[in-house]
Order: sequence, then C-alpha cells, then structure tokens
Amino acid sequence: MRTVLRKVTRPFAAFRDRADAGRALSRAVPTPSGADPVVLAVPRGGVAVAAPLAEALGAPLELMLVRKLPMPHSPEAGFGAVALDGQVVLNEPLVRELGLSPERIDAIVQEVLAEVRRRAREYTGRDRPPEVRGKRVYLVDDGLATGFTMIAAARMVKACGPSRMTLCVPVSPHDSLRAVEPYFDDLCCLIEQAHAPFAVASFYEDFHDLTDDEVHAILRKPANPA
Repeated sequence: MRTVLRKVTRPFAAFRDRADAGRALSRAVPTPSGADPVVLAVPRGGVAVAAPLAEALGAPLELMLVRKLPMPHSPEAGFGAVALDGQVVLNEPLVRELGLSPERIDAIVQEVLAEVRRRAREYTGRDRPPEVRGKRVYLVDDGLATGFTMIAAARMVKACGPSRMTLCVPVSPHDSLRAVEPYFDDLCCLIEQAHAPFAVASFYEDFHDLTDDEVHAILRKPANPA
C-alpha cells in the first residue's frame, strides 16, 4: 500500500517539531491487525518522530542504526550510507564524479561504521540489529533526503527476516520516495515535494539536532512498551 497525503511544489512549515510530525504520522498509518508490530527509528532525528507512532500502535520502539557516508570536502553532504551490519549503499554516479578510489571509500566506510557501532552501544548497549524476525516493521525517519540512508536501513532490516516492512516518513522529495519504494511492502509519506530544491528542515519550525541525552529521554519514557 502506498499512502501519500499531500503533494507540493515547494516547502512550507508543516510541523512544529518532530513530535508533531510523529503524531501526524500516527493518524495516517493504519493500525495493523493480527500482527506483531515494532517501530524502528533512524537516530537521532527519527527517534522523536517514531515515539508517537510507537505509542499509537502499542509497539516497542527500537533503533535502526545507519549513517550517511560524508563527502570528503563537504561533510554535510553524503555519497552513500552504511548500516550497523556493514550494509553499504553508494551513489555510484556521485562516486564517479568525485573520483573516489575504492581504498578511500573503504576508509570512510570503516570510520563511519565505527561511529554507528559506538552509537548502537551508547543507545542500546549492543552493537547488533534488533530482533525483528517474523514481525511487522515500521521504519521511521524525520524525512528523506537522497534516500540512500533509508535504503541501507531497509536492506539491513530485510536481512533480519521481518514479516512485512512499512516506510513511515513525514516528508520526502519525489525522486527519493520513488528510489526507496521497491525496498518496502508499504509506505506512508505525509508530504511529497515534486521539485528541487528540497530540504527536510524546511518543513519544520523546530529542527534542532537532537542530542544523545534527548534520545535517551525519549527511549526511557514509560509509554514505550520496550
């Protein structure tokens, strides 16, 4: 099932903050019947979005550790992503354009993977994926950019044997949503932007970088069944 509630040509402040976006998602995502749901959030920003959805579904909130591979001279941009289990997704045209050698790519992957594993231990006390075999997974982030991070996350989840996978994001550009769609059984996106330029932050009034303490606080809330 593909659910897109609104298509726009330019960004606007649709949500007060990530929690507001999560509440909007929880109203749009159908409640599963006869399923064993689990909500997986991409840290850090996706955790604040995922918490209201997990509460609405009565599902545990777990983390899906994945991180973009930063471009050497422009670290805010990425040329791919790596997941906790070592799954790597590359933007091959960009890699060729940047002239990155396999050795340079591998060095960046190993550096980023070390940080992903550090975060996994920091947040969950383990550096392995959550147990989702046979469960209905809702994979959540605060929005898609290029989509490569979400593809890496989806591949990692798929390898863990869930019964069904649903992508849940508040916002996405059209091209990125189309790129990630084949990796999921269902998707729910509240707002899809048709044309560039696109920035996830443009749809939020408050889009500050979440800290580790904020992530821990969300995960400790009693409403989280985990």
